[in-house]
This record gives sequence, structure tokens and C-alpha cells, in this order.
Amino acid sequence: MKTVLKLEEVALFFLGIFLFNRLNYEWWWFLTLILAPDLSMMGYVFGNKAGAFLYNILHHKGVALLIYAIGFYLSIEMVQLAGIILFSHSAMDRIFGYGLKYEKGFKYTHLGEIGK
Repeated sequence: MKTVLKLEEVALFFLGIFLFNRLNYEWWWFLTLILAPDLSMMGYVFGNKAGAFLYNILHHKGVALLIYAIGFYLSIEMVQLAGIILFSHSAMDRIFGYGLKYEKGFKYTHLGEIGK
């Protein structure tokens, strides 16, 4: 089952690439911004609860899709780009086993403990 879930995330990552390709941005934008959501880890400076909250907001696919939909509806490509980056990054993280965080600490995720 673990392999099936990873394959699903690979497909979602490719969906993000496809959607990005529909925008009028050069490819280096995708490569430059794909790791930007990880800046949310700085929330852990303020404790596990704040860190998990900030990390989860920027790694939640529902939030990413909402941002993309707003950008699509309003025809604002920069907002669409933000949604695509958040969505693609979240899929990429899940491919590598990084899930949404629990308040216990960074290594505790909905996909299991990181490093086990």
C-alpha cells in the first residue's frame, strides 16, 4: 500500500508540473520556488505547536487548491503559481515520507515518524 500511495503522489506532482506548464512562467521559476514552502519550518522557532500549525498550513493540499482556484477564477497567474508550488511541494514531500505535522514535534507526521 505504501508504494501505491507514493505512486499517487508522483502522479499529483506531475499534475502540478502540467498546471505550471499552462502558465506563462519560465521553468526556472518552478525550480527556484519548489522548496520555498519549507521556509515554514521557521515556525518551530516559536515552539512545536506554532511550527506544526505554520508548516501544515503551507503543506496542506486543500489550501494549495483553494489558492490555485482563487487565482484561476480571478485570472491572476501569480496566485495560480503560488497554489501550484504549494501543491507540488506537498506532493513531493509525501513522496519522501514527510507528512503533515503533529504538535509533538517535527518528526511526528500523519504518515508516521520520520526516520523510522
